[in-house]
Amino acid sequence: MRFACFSLLLVSLTMQAQPSTDARLERKLRVALANFQGDAGVYVHHLRTGKTVAINADTLFPTASTIKIPIQCGLFDKIQKGELTYGQELVYHDSLHYDDGIVGSLRNGAKIPLSEVVMLMESVSDNTGSLWCQALAGGGEAINQWLETNGFHQTRVNSRTPGREAARSRYGWGQTTPRELAGLMTYIRQGRAVSPAASEEMYRNLGRQYWDNDGLSQIPPEIKTATKNGAVNQSRSEVVFVHAPHGEYVYCVMTKNQKDIRWERDNEGSALLRNVSALLWQYFEPKSTWKPAEGYEKWY
Repeated sequence: MRFACFSLLLVSLTMQAQPSTDARLERKLRVALANFQGDAGVYVHHLRTGKTVAINADTLFPTASTIKIPIQCGLFDKIQKGELTYGQELVYHDSLHYDDGIVGSLRNGAKIPLSEVVMLMESVSDNTGSLWCQALAGGGEAINQWLETNGFHQTRVNSRTPGREAARSRYGWGQTTPRELAGLMTYIRQGRAVSPAASEEMYRNLGRQYWDNDGLSQIPPEIKTATKNGAVNQSRSEVVFVHAPHGEYVYCVMTKNQKDIRWERDNEGSALLRNVSALLWQYFEPKSTWKPAEGYEKWY
């Protein structure tokens, strides 16, 4: 009897693990992407049903600041190995300066806990802090090795990484695919990145997002999300894990070669991030009557 029950459990888990395409949702997303002036990719996975949509989901895109998710994983791998301590005190030096974000505005010799630098990397996307974390993680080579070992074969750090100069010229700081980036977010959510405890802390950091004017603006504020976005002139990207009432879902939208390079709210790539997010929320939560408050755009 116990063997029979165990066998049924294995069958059930196997069936849940098999993804299948949500054809109706795919049609809606293709319409949303149809007139985009540039290249766009989308990957969606509804974890309860196992349904997915993959549109250019295995195409390489620039990560921009979404590379800060792999950097965090590499850093926590060092912490797990005892080579760093999450709460250790760091000393900032002017030689670390990249731009005038929060970390880059510290005075020479200022002390700051590593945990705060990591939080700033993920929440406000602090660039100086992120490059500091990349170096502390052992650099791009160590982070890329962690990615490869954990099955993320397309996601790579390019900047300040020996041997990846050509990739950096093409993709910038890093490169990934919508499928892999969404997969990495799910990997962390499921407690599989580095360790369950490390995954939990990383996920908490990803749940403290300052930049909430794109995809997050189309999800009710009381809904828990974990996210990271990124933007450079010709690219807008966002990966979001949504704790929706009728089942968690994760999605990633990435663009490149955009014709619209304006840094305005109505940038075509930014608008696409919002449109996809709204479409997914309405699709997965059809009985929800929530919508962004009238005039919310003025806050951005």
